[in-house]
Amino acid sequence: TVMERLLEEVSYSASDLAVGDNKKLVIDRAYVEQQLDELAKDEDLSRYIL
Repeated sequence: TVMERLLEEVSYSASDLAVGDNKKLVIDRAYVEQQLDELAKDEDLSRYIL
């Protein structure tokens, strides 16, 4: 899905994010555009729709 694609990198690096360090993950427009750039170019988006 689109959400899986968007958070793919985050899910793989989640173990590196220490809970006690109060680190924040900011997902802004630039991050979304960067992560979904290839997906947006794909003309067959039907496979990402549930």
